[in-house]
Amino acid sequence: GDDMEGDQEQTFSSVEEELRYYKDLAEKYKAKLQETQVELEEFQASSRDYEVELETQLKQYETSDRELRSLLGRVQSENDSLQERLSQVQRESTRQVSDLQNQLADVTASREEMHRYIRELEQSNDDLERAKRTTVASLEEFESKLNLAIERNAFLENELDEKEALGFMVQRLKDETRDLKQELMIQQSVHKEEQTPFPDNGTSGLAKLEAAYKARKEAQAAAAASVAGANAVPCTPARSG
Repeated sequence: GDDMEGDQEQTFSSVEEELRYYKDLAEKYKAKLQETQVELEEFQASSRDYEVELETQLKQYETSDRELRSLLGRVQSENDSLQERLSQVQRESTRQVSDLQNQLADVTASREEMHRYIRELEQSNDDLERAKRTTVASLEEFESKLNLAIERNAFLENELDEKEALGFMVQRLKDETRDLKQELMIQQSVHKEEQTPFPDNGTSGLAKLEAAYKARKEAQAAAAASVAGANAVPCTPARSG
């Protein structure tokens, strides 16, 4: 536009001058066109190289994008699988924790029950120990009384033997007394008929018999009193198991 305005303002003195001017101007434009053509060719060549490079990069980017998309799919699938596995592990952990808490509660209850049972056993053991001591004391007392009873029974057996011997002696004395009384009655009957005094020997024999009988009775009574005094300790009968 500036050139055109310059052309319009340009004035020439002759045709030759005008021709030279336009010829120089044409040469100038031609040189500029050639320079521009070279720059265009260089730009086109550079553009082709850059285009090839861009296409190569684009293919690389597309390949990388496919690989990344595939990798993303695998990672997403693995992530979903891990999420599901994590959920299962969490559910299993929750169940195990609940089971362990229940087991702990059972163990705690069992331990408390065991402690209570141990305390009851200790109390029962104490009661049994006291009962044992009481039983041992009672047994010792019973054995003491039993020994006294055995001694008393032995003494009573001896006394019974003596009473049996005394009984035999008394019975023999009674028999002798009866015989003597019968003999005395016969003698009295005979002497009554004869009207003679009672013989001294008969009266003397009867008096001796009665004195001996009386002395035996007194000795027997004294022996019985002595036995009663010795057996004054009470004897507790043995209790059946």
